[in-house]
Amino acid sequence: MLTTLLAIGALSMSLSLTLQESGASEQPPATTDTTPAAPVLQLAPPEPTLVERSAGEYAAYHGVISDLHSAPIGSGEDLDEAMNRLTAFYGEERLVRAWIAYAAIIAARHPEYIDEVRELADYYGPEAAMSGLMYDPTYATSFASSEDAQESVVEALARDNAEILEVSQRYRAAAYDLQGERWANRSHGDRTDRLAELSIMGREPIDLSDEVMMTLANGLDNGLPASALFDHYDSPPSLASSVAPQLTLTVGEAAPDPDRDRIGRILSVAALQSLTGNDPDRTDELVEALLTDPVVERCLAWVRLDLQQCVAAGHFMYEDSFCIAEHALMDVSRCLASSAN
Repeated sequence: MLTTLLAIGALSMSLSLTLQESGASEQPPATTDTTPAAPVLQLAPPEPTLVERSAGEYAAYHGVISDLHSAPIGSGEDLDEAMNRLTAFYGEERLVRAWIAYAAIIAARHPEYIDEVRELADYYGPEAAMSGLMYDPTYATSFASSEDAQESVVEALARDNAEILEVSQRYRAAAYDLQGERWANRSHGDRTDRLAELSIMGREPIDLSDEVMMTLANGLDNGLPASALFDHYDSPPSLASSVAPQLTLTVGEAAPDPDRDRIGRILSVAALQSLTGNDPDRTDELVEALLTDPVVERCLAWVRLDLQQCVAAGHFMYEDSFCIAEHALMDVSRCLASSAN
């Protein structure tokens, strides 16, 4: 009897343990959250417009000008590099287009002017307003609030021009100082290779670094001239040291005023961007013809020719410093400030 009770007790205990183990195994396994995280939508930055790309080239040009404030002038290679970096911007219409585009963005920083343009477009229709801006260079200067935009453009371009003149003076002084250096008094010899190199400068696209474009964006937010974007520009030079365009119009004379035409073209680019802001392709189409200035383009074509002739005529290395000062810098400043000559 005792044996039977012990057997029953053992069987009962065995069943109890079995049920406990079975119940434990039937518990749902611990769950872990394996749901993939929602993807983060990353929008690619919009492609820069023609005006923005061109303005970036103008900023890059003044980056070179800024570097030449303190660039070494201790060898023929230093002079070649300075000449090459400058001449890269003087090909075809590159610097003219860049110059107008940058000035147009400064003009667009005047909301009163832009509002007047939009009011006109609302009243007459955008196509009529755009036609006036495209085909009459002085049309954009007729708005009541355009005067402030004009003044900002003229002041910015004058400050930029003054910095070019400062660097020109540095290389002109170096042309005299280098005459005491042995390496600078050596004869150039055959200049065929140097002239061939100069002749192809300006054909390759300008590589706009992210740093230049960021500097450009920060500067334009504050309406700064390009010369104020870089470290070497310490203080604004006197505007008297440069020749600012004179915005004058003689009443009763039919002869066009090239300065007024030029500023009008710049303000027109700013206005057209405001009217086609949601369609960058349309903006590029409309402003492309306005990003030109035949007078300045011809002037810069002569700069390249005069620079090459100066290099060809030079007998000693220090003379290249004079060629840089006189033609690659001084003449360019004259082109960008000239009226119509």
